[in-house]
Order: sequence, then structure tokens, then C-alpha cells
Amino acid sequence: MTKLTISDAAEQLGVSKEAIHNRIRRGSLQSIVEDGVKLVIVDVNDSSQMVTAKKTNIKAQTHHADDRYYKFLEEQNVKLQQKVETLESETRSLRDQKEKMLVEERIKIEQIYKEKDEQLKNILSAISSKFMLNTPQNELQVEEELFEAEIEEQEIEEEPFESRRLISLNKYLKSKDFSKKKILKIKEKFKEQSKHDSRIVMIGKKYYIDLQKYDYSDFSI
Repeated sequence: MTKLTISDAAEQLGVSKEAIHNRIRRGSLQSIVEDGVKLVIVDVNDSSQMVTAKKTNIKAQTHHADDRYYKFLEEQNVKLQQKVETLESETRSLRDQKEKMLVEERIKIEQIYKEKDEQLKNILSAISSKFMLNTPQNELQVEEELFEAEIEEQEIEEEPFESRRLISLNKYLKSKDFSKKKILKIKEKFKEQSKHDSRIVMIGKKYYIDLQKYDYSDFSI
């Protein structure tokens, strides 16, 4: 048997001082007072067994805590793995959608450019056709205008109508003392006969007559 103070007994037994006091109150530990100091009578063998038991209990508790911790980590690892797989699946889905959208947009753009090219070709073709159709007419019109200018230049010279080869119908009618009504009738008749009467010379939109070669008495002139 060994006499120990409360503090030493608590350290020897591996418990708190409050536990020592509780055991004294319960009577499981004997205590005496020497020189005003309370001492506890402890069996060394019992104390060793108690410390060993306490260490074993602590080790068991620690092992149990470790098992629970590892189990918790494994559960968390499983959850994280599931989240990773879900995110990877969503990422693949988004990537596929993006690629599909890019392909559709490229097809739309190609179609737009194709339609624009067709429109441009049609416009250029129309312009080219119009140019080809108008060019000869423009050239003919220039030639007619030059010819009319040449005739008018000749008419500026004050020569009698009889000595000229081609005479403008308008100027000839103005030189005669015809009424406006008669002039209109003559012009109308010239217009009707111009397509099949070889005596009528038409340059541009003007009518000319050849008094040296033809007789126009049937036109009342």
C-alpha cells in the first residue's frame, strides 16, 4: 500500500482529482489525514491495472474514432467522385451542343453567301444583257444624230428646197402656207405610211423627203 496525495493519486491512476474525491466519497478508496494533509491509500498493483485499462480504453476509443473518420472520408470521396462524373457528363453535353450550334451557324452563313452570290450573278447578268442590248442602239442613235446634224447644217445654207436632196418634213411644211390642221393631217399620213413607203426617209424620229427623186402629191404637198 502507498500513501499519495490527491494530486499524485490522480496522476498515478490516470484520472482527474475530482474522480479521486468521488471514489473517496463512495468508499472505494481509503484516505487518511496526516499533518493536516489528506492522503489516499493506493494499491500499486490496482493502480497499474487501472492505468493499463485506461490506456486500453483510450486506444479503443481512438481506433473507433479513426474508423469513423476513415469511413467518413470514404463516403465523402464517393460523393465527390459522383459529382465529378456528373460535371464531366454535363461538360461533354455542353461541348456537343456547342459543336452542333457552330456547324448549324456555318451552314447558315454558307447558305447566305451562296444566295448573295446568286443574286450578284443575276444582277451582273442583267446589267451585261442590258448593256449589250443598249450598245448598238446607242451607237445607232449617235450615228442618226450626226446624220441629222449634217443635214441640218446643210439646210442652214439658204438654198432652195428644190436643189437639196433630203429635206426635213417639218421645215418643208413650215415653208408652205398650210394651216395647222392640214399640217397635222400630212404628218399623220406620213406616220401611217412610213413603215412601208420607200419615199419616206426616217432618221431618228424625224421624217425627211427627197423632192428630186420622188413625188409626194398624194400627201397633198
